[in-house]
Amino acid sequence: MNQFEEQATQSLFEKNLITEVQFKQVAAYRSLGIFSLHTELKLFLYLSVLAFTSGIGILIYQNIDTIGHISILSLLLVVTVICFYFSFKNAVGFKKQETHFENPIFDYLILAAVLLSCIFIGYLQFQYTAFGTHYGLATLIPTATGLFCAYYFDSKSILSIAITGLAAYIGLSVSPQSLLNNDFYETTALSYSAIGLGVLLVLWSVYSTRIALKPHFTLVYLTFALHLISISCINNLFESYWGIFAVLLLASSYYFYKSSYQVKSVSLFVFTILYAYISINILIFKLIDLINISDILTPLIYLAPFYFIVSIILFIRLIKKFNKNNTDDSIR
Repeated sequence: MNQFEEQATQSLFEKNLITEVQFKQVAAYRSLGIFSLHTELKLFLYLSVLAFTSGIGILIYQNIDTIGHISILSLLLVVTVICFYFSFKNAVGFKKQETHFENPIFDYLILAAVLLSCIFIGYLQFQYTAFGTHYGLATLIPTATGLFCAYYFDSKSILSIAITGLAAYIGLSVSPQSLLNNDFYETTALSYSAIGLGVLLVLWSVYSTRIALKPHFTLVYLTFALHLISISCINNLFESYWGIFAVLLLASSYYFYKSSYQVKSVSLFVFTILYAYISINILIFKLIDLINISDILTPLIYLAPFYFIVSIILFIRLIKKFNKNNTDDSIR
């Protein structure tokens, strides 16, 4: 990163956008090695919210017989209402562009409020079946609450929770265990739902960007859409009708590749390349199986290490090119 920053500063100086004195001042400042603790402090605040909400869950699990259901629900409701009250009291209000609390601690207070409301509604449905057999409502209500809070308080973390709830509502589970053991890989209907949700997220990100409605949320939508569409398509490459999903995966990979440059997200770029690389290798093995070239299979096995080495080199070069282009764009 320091190398790119030095190149950017040198480019500014060569284009006469900064004076020689300013160039030397920037170089002297960077040589001090000063760094900000802002990100680290925000990480600790985020972990404290997760620890608090997790502690509430453990407290309920371990003392459910002694505390009582009504007491637990009352405590959850009171804490949730308090968090929402102070969040609304200190909020800037809804705006189409990016907004912030004056004190960043309220960002984590509203995050805690949304998480606690999810726990409250889930516990209410589990213990008292408040929504009857309409179990989807127990997921849809926290999801709607999360979407409202995400846009009103301008929170990407809450938006991620809301999209996760939306995925759960249509039958998808996104836990690490579910990726290995869930029906997601056994039920093709779920993969179709995942692709549909991914396409909807892409369409909404395009529309919201066009009307300038929280355009900085685009990366969140594209990240979820990339994983949903890519994993679902790769899953269906092992079905008999794999050709349709191969075309869809290659088309989506191209779209997310171009989008990663537009939003300047290295994470979106890396995952796009990885998913495309996995799919291409699967298609290569399918092609070998269809042609049945058993006579040259042994030479191909010997060439495999060189293939992976070249792949790694090309991947590194793509990352460097991506970083260089983003650095040049920021200079311009």
